[in-house]
Amino acid sequence: MTTRQMPRLDQPREIRRTLVPHYDPESFGRLSERIARFLGTARFLVYLTVFIAVWMTWNMFAPASLQFDPYPFIFLTLILSIQASYAAPLILLAQNRQDDRDRVQYEQDRAQSERTIADTEYLTREIAGLRVALSEVVTRDFLRSELQQALKDRDTKDPAA
Repeated sequence: MTTRQMPRLDQPREIRRTLVPHYDPESFGRLSERIARFLGTARFLVYLTVFIAVWMTWNMFAPASLQFDPYPFIFLTLILSIQASYAAPLILLAQNRQDDRDRVQYEQDRAQSERTIADTEYLTREIAGLRVALSEVVTRDFLRSELQQALKDRDTKDPAA
């Protein structure tokens, strides 16, 4: 009976060979965002318009032996359909990644807001405590007025002294 050994954590794992290709989702996501960002620019629209215009012009006015997609432009339609079928998921992937970043930013903002509220409440309590403590402290003006009142009271009680 063989005992299965637990993998050691201080040594790298052996690389398994699989038929499934390995890809890095993070780098694929960054690439898809770059493509989606490019698809949303005026530059892309200009390039696509020029490409379609050249394609149609070539296939309409070139000699018949050099035309590769005659008038209904079925091959051009196929290419544009393939481009659209790849563009939509790439844009959705980029939007999902942006949503994830927005969610993390929202959570960080909410945590910061909670800390700010807690700090504000703490400072409010401290200021209230200081006000209560200061109301019990004798100020110079209060002491002066009390001494003057005591002198007046003394003078009014004993006018002969």
